[in-house]
Amino acid sequence: MFSADRQTHRRIFLEAWRKATNQEPLEPLEARIVEIMRQHPEYQAFIEGGEAALERDFLPDRGQANPFLHLGLHLAILEQLSIDQPRGIRQLYQDLIGRIGDPHRLEHAIMDCLMEALWRVQQHQEAFDERAYLDCVKRLGER
Repeated sequence: MFSADRQTHRRIFLEAWRKATNQEPLEPLEARIVEIMRQHPEYQAFIEGGEAALERDFLPDRGQANPFLHLGLHLAILEQLSIDQPRGIRQLYQDLIGRIGDPHRLEHAIMDCLMEALWRVQQHQEAFDERAYLDCVKRLGER
């Protein structure tokens, strides 16, 4: 699924949504994408726009959220939970879900920690700091 080619990566989301709206069978990854898309009706019309979505740039400094990035981060978090990587994330999630209650809301909170950790990797050319990431997730329970 993960490709350095932006269009290839984005096309996976478009194709999964197209198949779902046409009630075609879905691969497991596509089913997961569709599940996340259903939680984000604000992105559905954009994704339904098809090919135009493949080329669109999103400028955060202009308040433009990137639906592909957002949906991809949801996928990354769900994958982390499924394989417990980094080790301990699944238990932290279970502890936090008891306090927060809403899995989607919790994923969004974890997403902030993940984006911060990825920003550090990108800005400082350093390895992903699992400890800092897990510490950030732990602090979500203190809010």
